[in-house]
Amino acid sequence: MGDVLSTHLDDARRQHIAEKTGKILTEFLRFYEDQYGVALFNSMRHEIEGTGAPQAQLLWRKVPLDERIIFSGNLFQYQEDSKKWRNRFSFVPHNYGLVLYENKVAYERQVPPRAVINSAGYKILTSLDQYLELVGNSLPGTTSKSGAAPVLKCPTQFPLILWHPSARHYCFCMMTEAEQDKWQAVLQDCVRHCNNGIPEDSKVEGPAFTDAIRLYRQSKELYGTWEMLCGNEVQILSNLVMEELGPELKAELAPRLKGKPQERQRQWIQISDTVYRMVYEQAKARFEAMLSKLQLARPAMEAVIRTDMDQIITSKEHLASKIRASILPKAEVCVRNHVQPYIPSILEALMVPTSQGFTEVRDVLFKEVTDMNLNVINEGGIDKLGEYMEKLSQLAYHPLKMQSCYEKMEPLRLDGLQQRFDVSSTSVFKQRAQILMREQMDNAVYTFETLLHQELGKGPTKEELCKSIQRILERVLKKYDYDSSTVRKRFFREALLQITIPFLLKKLAPTCKSELSRFQELIFEDFASFILVENTYEEVVLQTVMKDILQAVKEAAVQRKHNLYRDSVVMHSSDPDLHLLAEAVPVDWGEEYSGSSDSGGDPGSPSIPEAATLSEKRRRAKQVVSVVQDEEAGLPFEAVPEPLLPTSADSITELRGLLARDLQAESPSLAGPLLNGAPAQESPQPGKAPEAASPPASPLRQLPPGKASDLEPPKPSDQETGEQVSGPGGRPPIHTTTEDGAGVQTEF
Repeated sequence: MGDVLSTHLDDARRQHIAEKTGKILTEFLRFYEDQYGVALFNSMRHEIEGTGAPQAQLLWRKVPLDERIIFSGNLFQYQEDSKKWRNRFSFVPHNYGLVLYENKVAYERQVPPRAVINSAGYKILTSLDQYLELVGNSLPGTTSKSGAAPVLKCPTQFPLILWHPSARHYCFCMMTEAEQDKWQAVLQDCVRHCNNGIPEDSKVEGPAFTDAIRLYRQSKELYGTWEMLCGNEVQILSNLVMEELGPELKAELAPRLKGKPQERQRQWIQISDTVYRMVYEQAKARFEAMLSKLQLARPAMEAVIRTDMDQIITSKEHLASKIRASILPKAEVCVRNHVQPYIPSILEALMVPTSQGFTEVRDVLFKEVTDMNLNVINEGGIDKLGEYMEKLSQLAYHPLKMQSCYEKMEPLRLDGLQQRFDVSSTSVFKQRAQILMREQMDNAVYTFETLLHQELGKGPTKEELCKSIQRILERVLKKYDYDSSTVRKRFFREALLQITIPFLLKKLAPTCKSELSRFQELIFEDFASFILVENTYEEVVLQTVMKDILQAVKEAAVQRKHNLYRDSVVMHSSDPDLHLLAEAVPVDWGEEYSGSSDSGGDPGSPSIPEAATLSEKRRRAKQVVSVVQDEEAGLPFEAVPEPLLPTSADSITELRGLLARDLQAESPSLAGPLLNGAPAQESPQPGKAPEAASPPASPLRQLPPGKASDLEPPKPSDQETGEQVSGPGGRPPIHTTTEDGAGVQTEF
C-alpha cells in the first residue's frame, strides 16, 4: 500500500492537490464571508420582528441522550491490510460515533478503541453485489470478468457495508439476519444523526454556510439538491472540494494503476481516502481561521446593525422593488408554465409517506404507553413505574422501535419530477422527515413524563394511577396531533421551495443574471456587508412561487388530507403551566421511583458519593439499562474471544468455529498493527483515559449523576474519513493514520 501511495501521490502531486484545494477553498470562503453579514442581519431582524409561528403544545427535552449508550455487541470487520475478518466489540454512544474495540475485554480494561467512525456521508449497504457495483463504477474500465475473484468476499450471507464516494469503506458481517437487521437500524441512525451535523440552533453560522455552499455551486452551474450536503461544515467543505478534485485525479491516475481490475480498485480506494484526509485537514484549518476572523468582526457588525436597522431595511426594500420591477414578469411566466402545474403532484408525493410516518409515531407511542399501563396494573403499580418510565423515556432513540416509523419514508419517489427539477436524490427529504419524527416522538414522551410526574405528586393509588396514565396519554396525543400537523406543513413548504427554487433560478439565469450588476449602485457602502444583490434577487424569485406553495398546502389542510389542521385552527393549551414545569430539573425515573437500594443491576441504585473509589465507580457503571432490548438470550457474538484467524477466514464454517472458543482473559497488546496497517503512534498529550464499563449484550447505560466526566465514552470525530485510531496515551488525543503512516492528531 505504501508503494502505491508513494508512486501515485509523490511530493509534487501532493503539492498540486494542496494548491488546487487552496484555490477552491479561497473561492468558497469569499462566498461565506459575504453570507455571514447577511445572515447576521437576518438573525437580528428576526429577533426584533419575530414570525408569529404557532406555539408548540409539546415540551422538548434539552439533553435527550446525556450519558447513554445506544447499542453494543460484536461483529466481524474486514481488514484490508491482512485480507482477513476480525471479531470486534462495538458500541454506539449517545453521540452516534461507532466505536470499535479489539474485544470486550479491551473495552472493560479501558484500552483505547481501535477506531471511532463518523458515518456522515456514508451509505449503508446490505448486499455484496450492490457494493461491488459501486466499487466497479468508481473507477472506469475496471469491470471484473465473469468468474474473476471480487474485491471483497463475505464469509456469511449477512454483510453490512459503510460506503463513501471518497473516503475509505468499512465492511462488516453478521452471523444471522436478525443481527444484520439490528445493526442496520443502529447504523442508519448513526448516519442520519451525523449527516445532520450543522446545529439547528446556529442562527448565523449555519445559514451563512449553507447559502455559501449553494451560491458557490450555482456559480459552477450546479443547481438542484446536493446529496453530499451532510455532516458538519468541514466535512461538507471536504465533499465540495472532492466533487471538483476527484474526477480530475481519477482521469489522471486511473490509466497509471497497474494490476488486475480488483487490485486497481483497491489502489484507487486507498488513493481517494488519502487525498480526502489531506483535503479535510486543509479545509479544517482554513475554515476555522475564517470563522475566527468573522467572530472577531461580529461585535462591530452587530453595533452597526443595531444603530442603522431601519435604514438597512429601507435600503433593502428599495433594492428589492427595483429588482422586482425588472424580473417579475419573466419570473411569473416561468412559474406559471414550468412550476405551478407540478406543485400538487410534488406535494402529494411528499405528503403520503411523511404523514404515514407521523401516524406511525403516534401509534408506537400509544402502544408503548398502553403496554406500560397494563404492566403497572399487573405487576405492582408504582414500584415498577420507575423501570417502565426509564425505558419509555428513551423511546425516540430506540433504533428498532422507531424503525417502523422511519420505514414509511422509504417509498418516497418523485417519479418524472425528479429529473425535471434536477433532484439528485430524495434522501435529503427522507432523512429530514425522519429527524422530525424522532423529535416529535421525544417531545411527546417528555411531555407525558412531565405531566405524569406532576400527577404522581398527588399520591394516587394503583387504580387512580392507571386512569391518570390513560387520561394524560389522550392529552399528549391531542397535543401531538396539533404539533405534528404544524411540523409537517412547514416541512412540505420547505421541501417544495428546495425543489422548485433552484429550478427557477436555473431557468431565469440566462435572461436575468446579467442584469443584476446594475443594481449594485443602489446599495450604500456602509450597508454592503448586510445587503447583497444576489440574495435579494433570490428572495424576489422565492416570493413569486411562495404564494402558490402556500395555497397548495392550505388546500390540503382544508380538505383534512392526511390529518393536517387548517391554518385558522389555533389550539389553546389546556395546561397553561406546562411550559413552567419544563424548566424544572428533568425526572430521573430510575433514581426517584425504583424500589432497589443496592447493586443488583437496578438503574435506581443511589448515586455514587463524591469520595467513592475508582473501583466503586467502575462497579456502579456496569449497572446499565438496554435501549435495544434483545429478544434472544444473547447476541451471536457474545463472549467471543479475539480470534486467532487461520490463513483464510472466508468460510462460514471457520467463523462458526471461532465463535465456539472460550473468551481469552488476556488484554490485547497495543503493539500490534492497526486496522489500516499503520503502527500506533504515541500521543503527544498524556490525557487521562476516561473510566469505562462492561456492558451486557446491548446496553443503554445510565451513569450516576455527576460522574459523566469519569465515564464518558469516546466522541465521534468530525473527520468524515471515518476511522480514527487511538494511541496508547489515552482517549482525548486520537490519531488519524493515513496509509503512509503519517498520523494527524484529532481531538475528540
